[in-house]
Amino acid sequence: MHPVDAAGAVRQEYSRLANRYDRRWAWYIRSTVAETVRRLTIHPGDRVLDVGCGTGVLLESVIGSTSGVTLVGLDLCHEMLRVAKRRVSAQTALVTANAEALPFKSASFDVVVSNSSFHYWKAPQLGLAEIGRVLVPDGSIVVTDWCDDYVTCKICDLALRLFRRAHTRVYGLDECRDYAAAAGFQVTAAERYKINWLWGLMTIVAKKAVV
Repeated sequence: MHPVDAAGAVRQEYSRLANRYDRRWAWYIRSTVAETVRRLTIHPGDRVLDVGCGTGVLLESVIGSTSGVTLVGLDLCHEMLRVAKRRVSAQTALVTANAEALPFKSASFDVVVSNSSFHYWKAPQLGLAEIGRVLVPDGSIVVTDWCDDYVTCKICDLALRLFRRAHTRVYGLDECRDYAAAAGFQVTAAERYKINWLWGLMTIVAKKAVV
C-alpha cells in the first residue's frame, strides 16, 4: 500500500470513531497516557510536541502537571483534533499532518512524545528521522506503543493486518530500540510491561545525540 493510501485509511477510520473514541477506549487511554506521562521529563518553558495526539488526553495531562510549557498536538485526523480542541487550552496548537512529514522548522521542540500511534506509521525510520530533525540537540523523545513481544499483541497485529487497512504493524522492543538508534537517538530506557493481564506495551525513552 502506498503511504498516501495508508494515511487516508487512518483518517477515514478515525473520522468515524472520533466522537465516541474516548468512551469506547476509556480504560486503555487512561492506562497508556499514565504510563507515558510517568516517563516524561518536562520542564517549565519546554516546547513539547505530541505526535498522534488523538483527542488530546495526554496534552491535557501535561497541561495539568507542568506550567509554562508550549504544547503542540499533531494528528492525521482533523475530526480527532476537533475533539481535542474541546479538551485542551486555547494556547495549545493543534495541527493536522503526518508524522513522516512534520510541518515544523528544525530544532523547534525540546520534547517529542508519541502514545499509541507508532503502529500506524508506514515508514517508522522516516518518522523518527523527522522527530530528530525538529528536536533541539539533546532533546528527548518518549514513544509508547503496543509490543509485539507479547503473544496477545502478536495475534492482534496479524488479524489487524489482514482486516484493517489503517493498521501497519506492531513492533517488538528490540526493533523499536534499533529504529531509534538508527535515527541518531541515544536510548536511555527501553521497557516492556503489561497494563493488565492481557495487554502489553513498550516505552522507549531517548535523547537526540549532540553532534
